Amino acid sequence: MLLVLLVKPVSGLGQQQPALTFDSLVAAAQEAQATNDYAAAANAYKQAVRIRADMPELWANLGLMQQETGDISSAILSFQHANQLNPSLYVPNLFLGMDYQRTGKALKAIPFLIKAERLNKTDPQAPLALGRAYYADHKFTLAAQEFARATTLDPKLGAAWFSLGISCLNQVEADAREMSVEAKDSPFAGALYAESLEKQARFGEAATLYRSLLATQPQPPCLHSELGFTLLRHRDLQGAAAEFAAERAAHPECGQALLGQARMSIDSGDNEQAIKLLQELWGRDHGFVQSTAAILLDGLSNERATAVTVYFSRQNTVIPDDLRSALLAAFEGSGQASGDNFGRRDSGAQSKTVPAPAVRHTAEEFYAAGEFAKCAQRLDAALDAKRADKLRLLAECSFFAGDNARAFSAAAALETLQPHSAEALYWSIQADERLALQSLARFQQLESNSARSHVLLGDIYHQLERDDEAETEYQKALTLEPGNPAAMLGLASAYLNNNTEQAMETARLALVRSPDDPELNLIMAETLVSKNQFAEAEPFLTKSLGAKPQMLGKVHALLGKVYAETSRTQEAIDQLKMGVSNDENGSIHYLLARLYHKIGDSKNAAAALEQMKSIKQQRHNRGVKLVEDPDLSQLESPSGGAPPQ
Repeated sequence: MLLVLLVKPVSGLGQQQPALTFDSLVAAAQEAQATNDYAAAANAYKQAVRIRADMPELWANLGLMQQETGDISSAILSFQHANQLNPSLYVPNLFLGMDYQRTGKALKAIPFLIKAERLNKTDPQAPLALGRAYYADHKFTLAAQEFARATTLDPKLGAAWFSLGISCLNQVEADAREMSVEAKDSPFAGALYAESLEKQARFGEAATLYRSLLATQPQPPCLHSELGFTLLRHRDLQGAAAEFAAERAAHPECGQALLGQARMSIDSGDNEQAIKLLQELWGRDHGFVQSTAAILLDGLSNERATAVTVYFSRQNTVIPDDLRSALLAAFEGSGQASGDNFGRRDSGAQSKTVPAPAVRHTAEEFYAAGEFAKCAQRLDAALDAKRADKLRLLAECSFFAGDNARAFSAAAALETLQPHSAEALYWSIQADERLALQSLARFQQLESNSARSHVLLGDIYHQLERDDEAETEYQKALTLEPGNPAAMLGLASAYLNNNTEQAMETARLALVRSPDDPELNLIMAETLVSKNQFAEAEPFLTKSLGAKPQMLGKVHALLGKVYAETSRTQEAIDQLKMGVSNDENGSIHYLLARLYHKIGDSKNAAAALEQMKSIKQQRHNRGVKLVEDPDLSQLESPSGGAPPQ
């Protein structure tokens, strides 16, 4: 990235001595730069620009040296000088954009980075920086497109893959918020909420919600199969079998039903029947199997999952080699995000693997046969035709074919045509979540031996309520770096939902090293409160008052509960009132109502009960768990230059 300014004696400078001084200053700067003595190089360039203030490259070099010494404000001034003298230089545009973005001026950064990207179409740092600027401005789809472009230019750029995944997750959240406002009562919102309940292992509630959606229209596809998998995880084998059979009878195109029956065959030990069903799916659509086969191992013990994987990997097993490879790749989670065609169609990529559709077949006929890639290929022109019915079908076919980028494009086009469409939001959410997880998996591959990567992935899985996977990532980080504070905190947080004893022990060990850490103290307090050890929890909660603002609601709510259980009623009310923002299930308002009733305040008691009922109703309108915005600067080098690759 650094410029090498080769300066020759320039005629018209006047006396020879100034020219020699200029040449010697540039030579000294280059020599210092070569030995990483950036302060000396910057000093030499400062003197040189006093002699030749009209040379933009010289100002750019000075800016780079100031950048390396951490003097960002001076670097910005130098790059501005260079840009004024020659607006078409790549480096000043790039670094002005990067520096404005780092200093919280994303809107000011974007025009410079757009120009830098146009000036140099081969350097991934320009789209990476532009993606970060869009991300800071909460334009997550544009950010994802830039991060995807960076991965195309450098497929080994881990920072771009991670940032792509995070941008997609943030777009998922943005779409979910819109759906909760615009289409909260739609079957599509209901299906997303049922899926969220499943992730929380609340299988009974999820099954009840899926059953209520079966009579609605329009509805997401394959609801019987979704219900079947929920019942399967809830160990209702008879009910699951009935739902998969009902799906095949009513919707033979639904591959999830065959997957469900294959999974039940695996559970019963009939691997040969499972293979027959998978071969049927493979014959229909390769992409469907590649993108969904991992569900066959979902919920199995490690030992059982290993045994199934070993069985499918045997060369003497009656299974085509290409299907075997696809299944093993899915089981290992080695699918890769198609970052190079994010947000745009690439029908050429499909035509390499999918035979051209027969003229006599329509997209609808391909769909009915479960041949989703051919359906999508037939519909590809729908992105230009702007017909809502075709875009709906294109989104669905593309998603089931595993072409998440095209599914997202179709959903975006449908939303443009029909703003606030629940169906468009549904497919956008589904496609973006897949793209996110594929990108994060690719990041993990690139930084497989990095404790940092495992912590980052653990954080994401924890936010997605996939705590088993989160625990695995944190444990990997601790294997690489025993006692890693971020991994210890993450592991304790992941344990909190399903293993209170482990959460307490992990937090206790972490507090030995960081006794005043607010988040660790909060976890310790939560475990103690869950054991009704209220007096013991109080000192930990007191230390938790220094936590991040978004966590204080939980701290106040827990303090309110502690005060209530230790006969400090008014103090409890005061704390609970400060913690009501954290009331996700109505329990805080219920406790408030009890305390108001205790002191004879019937009016506020009634109001709190009404609010509790409202919250319980609203829970059914939420679709997707919030994804916290991570700090993408974690992926940058300490000097603020290019991220490690």
